[in-house]
Amino acid sequence: MSSAGEGLSRPLPEQVRLHVVELAAQVLGTMQAATIPPPLKGIAKFEPRKRARLGSAPIAAQLETDKEFREIVAEALQEAWPELVASLEEGNVPPAAEPVLVAAAAYLTRPPGWPELVETARADLEQAAAAAEGSAQEQTVVRLREQLAAQKLAAKEEADRLREQLKASRAEVADLRRRLHDARERGKAAEERAAELRVLEQEARAAVTSATSSTDSELRKLRERVTDAERQLEASRRAAREGRSIEEARVRVLLDTLQDAAAGLRSELALPVAISKPADSVSAVSPGRPSVRAVPARALADDDPVLLDQLLAIPHLHLIVDGYNVTKTGYPSLTLIDQRSRLLTGLGGLAVQTRVEVTCAFDGAELNGPVQVSAPRGVRVLFSAPGEIADDLIRQLVRAEPPGRAVAVVSSDREVADSVRRMGARPVPATLLLRRLGRA
Repeated sequence: MSSAGEGLSRPLPEQVRLHVVELAAQVLGTMQAATIPPPLKGIAKFEPRKRARLGSAPIAAQLETDKEFREIVAEALQEAWPELVASLEEGNVPPAAEPVLVAAAAYLTRPPGWPELVETARADLEQAAAAAEGSAQEQTVVRLREQLAAQKLAAKEEADRLREQLKASRAEVADLRRRLHDARERGKAAEERAAELRVLEQEARAAVTSATSSTDSELRKLRERVTDAERQLEASRRAAREGRSIEEARVRVLLDTLQDAAAGLRSELALPVAISKPADSVSAVSPGRPSVRAVPARALADDDPVLLDQLLAIPHLHLIVDGYNVTKTGYPSLTLIDQRSRLLTGLGGLAVQTRVEVTCAFDGAELNGPVQVSAPRGVRVLFSAPGEIADDLIRQLVRAEPPGRAVAVVSSDREVADSVRRMGARPVPATLLLRRLGRA
């Protein structure tokens, strides 16, 4: 309350004031609208928990100035604590009564000597607060003493640790000083050795300079001789290759001529191919020779892995591969170098496994010069000539084979597949070879 109450030299203790306001707020909620003091009509509409908190000052002022409202609140207190109110009317304070409740009841009911009862409750509250504060201070002192003892122990341990570190640091410093001394001695010796080496280097450079001037002319002469020798060697090799190619072509033409003459003579004279044997007189159906045309076309799909396995099983098969058509189907994200390397590695393994003749043709029409390629064993690597594409090179390879030779061409190019099929070769999709290489 803002001023001393009637007969009070000081305001109510805070705990007593809060208790009186809370009790008045509860009573305010039960009063009829007509009996509610005008200053508190708005507060009476608040929720019970908000009345005491938001209307604390108006309720306390109304209790101080409105005797009728205070008596209504006192009646509620009397109903709740009849024995306490009766004792206070008789001038007796129950020994077990709480000081806050005694002061609140004395303030509201105003029995004889109520200011003394409020002051007595104030003294009890202050004494209890002082005792609680003293107990808290004692606990704080005990806690501070424990912390101080712990800090002293930690400080002692830290001091011991620092002493050990200092001892170790001193030993380390002594060791570093010794090492520094040794390093200085080695550095001094290294500088002396470097000075000697610099003198030797200057002498060696002078000797090299004098020797270089005398050997430059001789080196130029030797280089000219080597160049002439290489030029003569290359001319000799070219002549040997041309001569050997001509002689081989002549021998091959002569051999073909003799074979054709013998075949014509045998046909003209109606000579038997071989001596008849008794088993030859038996009538039966002879098996056909293995060929690419003997592999069933309708029984197997073009992407059936068994198709390529059957073709590779044909003796003396020549497998021609459209290089970039296969690599751009299987490894389009790699560079051309990596594509060629990966395909040729797989074809090398396939050639070793199946022992078939493998030729891989790449498109070289856009190349400015020959490409360095490391061909695996058993794999022939060819590039098309300038102005020619790989499709033309593949057709030339198929056309170069003798009639009846088993030839399979791996390419997904429809035009290439149709043309080699007309020439007697069996086309194979690129995906089929990629699956076979992946399986290997």
